[in-house]
Amino acid sequence: MFEILRNFSPEVAGWQFMWILLIPATFAVAIAIERAIYILMKSDIDAPKFMEEIRKEVKAGNYKKALVLCESAKERALPKIVACGLRAVIDREEVDFRTIQNSVDEGTLEVIPKLRKRTEYLSMLANISTLIGLMGTIYGLILSFQAVSAKGIDPTEKARLLAAGISTAMNTTLTGLIIAVVATICYTFLTTKTKKIIDEIDEHTVKLINLLTGNR
Repeated sequence: MFEILRNFSPEVAGWQFMWILLIPATFAVAIAIERAIYILMKSDIDAPKFMEEIRKEVKAGNYKKALVLCESAKERALPKIVACGLRAVIDREEVDFRTIQNSVDEGTLEVIPKLRKRTEYLSMLANISTLIGLMGTIYGLILSFQAVSAKGIDPTEKARLLAAGISTAMNTTLTGLIIAVVATICYTFLTTKTKKIIDEIDEHTVKLINLLTGNR
């Protein structure tokens, strides 16, 4: 993208829209990188393996050891919510289902919005890039029609102006679509990964609550 932009001087058709398209492209790249780091590196975990270790400790009554396992997971999504449920039963003689459920719900309401944060902007930026590219297309077509309808211009110059208008339309359309396609791919990948993490949270927190209430 930046290599393309370096070649778009004021003499090249559609250069104005190329620089405008740089704005959504920059935001899209920044958001995609930040979300990928947060979702893939800071939130995701091997849920079945992690919960197997938690279940083993809970069944043995080692709630504090299970909590240590959660805290050692460095604030990842599922362990953070599981920790909320474990804290509701540690050092308490009687804990009912509702108390554990409320603790888990509290953790879920804190974690899930952070997982979904800013990802929707990628879809918006994809649409904006497409529309800006379309604006450049319309601008290029206007230049082409003006060239065709112009009077008193040498045919060679008219052909050059017509080609410049078409070039503007094609350049801006292509650039806008490239940005939109990449942003859409990133959006789809990140939302799919986020949904997987949320589904794992829903599944394993229900199993955890049943396990904790059954162990009391």
